[in-house]
Amino acid sequence: MDICRRNNVTVTGPLDGPVVVLAHGFGCDQNMWRSLVPALAERHRVVLFDYVGSGGSDLSAWSPERYSSLHGYAHDVVEVCQELDLERAVFVGHSVSAMIGVLAAQAAPERIGALVMVAPSPCYIDDAGYRGGFTADDIDELLASLEANYLGWSSAMAPVIMGNPDRPELGQELTNSFCATNPDIARVFARTTFLSDSREDLKGVNVPTLVLECSQDVIAPREVGAFVHAAVPGSRLVTLDATGHCPQLSAPEATSEAILDFLRELL
Repeated sequence: MDICRRNNVTVTGPLDGPVVVLAHGFGCDQNMWRSLVPALAERHRVVLFDYVGSGGSDLSAWSPERYSSLHGYAHDVVEVCQELDLERAVFVGHSVSAMIGVLAAQAAPERIGALVMVAPSPCYIDDAGYRGGFTADDIDELLASLEANYLGWSSAMAPVIMGNPDRPELGQELTNSFCATNPDIARVFARTTFLSDSREDLKGVNVPTLVLECSQDVIAPREVGAFVHAAVPGSRLVTLDATGHCPQLSAPEATSEAILDFLRELL
């Protein structure tokens, strides 16, 4: 199988530069990183891709069995890294991709040498001593609504997820991205995302890690950022002056600056 075609891999920046891999979240594709790429690509080899079922990926490669677990997406990441012969790359994962990056780093530690978690959440459901931001009933209702009417759910939820109601074009972009995803694939990815629990996996992270949270985020509240920071030994937590769940779109300059500061310290 042509892995680069399967995952619509694109590479930019100097070929001999340190490698940064950008991974999108649920309902999105690599286009969500477009505002960060120019700054990152000045000195870094930037690898972008789409998870199978998203964006320009090969939809024929999708299967509900493989992608009903975050490990299936982590296998995609490892295979992309192997195909490009990447070593010690910095994996930048947005939202659920932050946890996918954790799993990929565990599976292939020689391929991933550092993690940047952008608005991460290891578990979306509240638990004893843990606030994920949603009750179990909230998630059941969210998934039921999504499965009953995916396009309607996308139109209603995307602006809420994006935040920034004074900039409706951002919410519209996320809505369009959600609506471009095959509903059957989106339903599986949504269940995989919102029912996942990667809290124990965080304890095994042993690479330099940057946790980027937003000052206001309905999907990953600040208690979640604090939890991730405390769970990952030696991690750094940065709170961006940004609202919503997609700072790479709503606050690209602050997001790229925080990532570049982290990258400079790694070199």
